[in-house]
Amino acid sequence: MTWTSIIAIYLLFWVMTAFVILPIGVRTHDELGLPKTPGQADSAPGNFQPRTILLRTTMLSAALFALYYANYSYGWINRDSFDGLFNPPV
Repeated sequence: MTWTSIIAIYLLFWVMTAFVILPIGVRTHDELGLPKTPGQADSAPGNFQPRTILLRTTMLSAALFALYYANYSYGWINRDSFDGLFNPPV
């Protein structure tokens, strides 16, 4: 695997992980008891912490990418692992 492939696949893992991490721990202004700005959406976060989200996303995506790369290197799960799933024996 080339270094450009490693970077591209890691970035894909990072973006997918960011969408998983974003809603974790976020509370609205109503839940926190904070006043809302006129015109503000009811679902707007009141405690958005981008550094925490970036850190959590980076850590989780690095762990998932490490598992992916280890599987790529050692071949634990490959194309042949799914033969019985799509073509059941008769």
